[in-house]
Amino acid sequence: MAIVIDEEECVGCESCVELCPDVFAMDDDGEKAVVLAADSDADCVEEAIDSCPSEAISRS
Repeated sequence: MAIVIDEEECVGCESCVELCPDVFAMDDDGEKAVVLAADSDADCVEEAIDSCPSEAISRS
């Protein structure tokens, strides 16, 4: 299942980037998170999903 970020829900807190920098990054404007590796199975992905304050990260 691919990792997805709902751009409308993302508040740009950067917690996912801090927890899992190989999978998430901030966009060019530094306002929203983007997925770098949608098919990653890194252990930190679940922690990033659980820590997202706006629940913008999911797997689809």
